[in-house]
Amino acid sequence: MQIPNETSALVFDLYGTIVDTGSVTAACERIFPGRGAELSTAWRATQLEYTWLLNSMGNYLDFAEVTRRALSHSCRSARLPCNSGDERDLLEAFMDLAPFGDSESALRILAGRGFRLYVLTNGTRQMAEETLRRAELLTFVSEVLSVDSVSVYKPDPRVYQLATEHLSLPAADVGFVSANSWDIAGAAASGLRSIWINRGGDVPSEIGPPPVTVIPSLTELSDLVVDDGR
Repeated sequence: MQIPNETSALVFDLYGTIVDTGSVTAACERIFPGRGAELSTAWRATQLEYTWLLNSMGNYLDFAEVTRRALSHSCRSARLPCNSGDERDLLEAFMDLAPFGDSESALRILAGRGFRLYVLTNGTRQMAEETLRRAELLTFVSEVLSVDSVSVYKPDPRVYQLATEHLSLPAADVGFVSANSWDIAGAAASGLRSIWINRGGDVPSEIGPPPVTVIPSLTELSDLVVDDGR
């Protein structure tokens, strides 16, 4: 058993954990046939790169603007003629990311067993809430916590401190769930009980403390709680 009895709140990453950023590939492919996967991959990588670059520079742009600039750069780098209409359609598609197949059932079970479920995201609150609403998952979430509140991106410790302060709980009583190993490392370094959803069987990060537990899907997270009788 990896989640202690005193843990009363679970905090989830959104992008790549609850919703699949790769699902935007379909929209990319529709606009740029034969290049969709390439663009989707570059867009996500650049999006993350920009957040880390902003952190290093001590600067901040909200995630909507980061996402737009990452798309523009990725299109230009690939020599793809992305006009204003294409950009608008792709940014709209990013708001409509598909949930992973295990997301709905896991969140429903956990919420039904009395856990308070939060989302801690790089996205703006408006972006995150709209994405969760379209995925029909918003009703399971007590509140969305956005890095906008501290004007810095993950894995800066101030982001994870935002969660503990908002929940008024010690870090050890907050379970943090993410499928991103760098996010898990940041949360663990901040004292949260980090739970890595390793869907792809990836190699763990060699930087930062390890997670409390590693499981292959959100289904195992809900099973872990159910098996403990919560």
